[in-house]
Amino acid sequence: MKFIFKWLFRLFILAVVLVVICLLSYNSILRVVIEHNIRAQTGMDAEIGKFSLGLIEPTVTIQDLKLYNPPDFGGTLFLSIPEIHVEYDRAALAHQEIHVTLMRFNLGEFDIVKNQAGQTNIFTLGLSVPTRKPGGGQTKINFKEQTGYDFKGIDSLNVSIGKAKFVDLKDPQNNREQNIGIEDCVTPNVESLTDLDPLAAIIILHSDGFFDSLVDQKKPGLDVLKQLGL
Repeated sequence: MKFIFKWLFRLFILAVVLVVICLLSYNSILRVVIEHNIRAQTGMDAEIGKFSLGLIEPTVTIQDLKLYNPPDFGGTLFLSIPEIHVEYDRAALAHQEIHVTLMRFNLGEFDIVKNQAGQTNIFTLGLSVPTRKPGGGQTKINFKEQTGYDFKGIDSLNVSIGKAKFVDLKDPQNNREQNIGIEDCVTPNVESLTDLDPLAAIIILHSDGFFDSLVDQKKPGLDVLKQLGL
């Protein structure tokens, strides 16, 4: 369960960082420039089908975004995101703060890849993940080191998730795929890791045991938990 929380948290930090990259590209909204900036921030090649930054309304929309793994992981697909749509507080942005009023995050596919050396791709993002405080206290989202901006929360997070894959480049017999099938799951007031607990629980219920193998010592994927320190 802790693995799901941490990995899910990485995804949403990555999504918000991508939006910040786009906001900072206001004067260079050509798609190729944004794709270059994403690579500079994440180390992964990116393809964007369509990018729209509202000039009057404070909105950012990214459609048909694909992120690809580094060469160490075969250059395979990492994330396929049909849509990231964000409505943000422009006044907060002027004070170097990110306050998102609405975020739609449609994750079509995400691939957990284990390379020939037994490493997994989800640790190549370069994003630090906070842990829960002792006694179950909340840990605020903090990605200022990646963006230079303080995060002030997401008022409404709307998430859809398609399918998940586990790809073992060394032993393809371990490959597997699971349809998650979550549509428009709304989580209000996301400011801390614990605010994503209900969403993580829903993902587990829809995964039909897909993530169980990551905590089963007799199945491939135990190395994932070892790297997480769980």
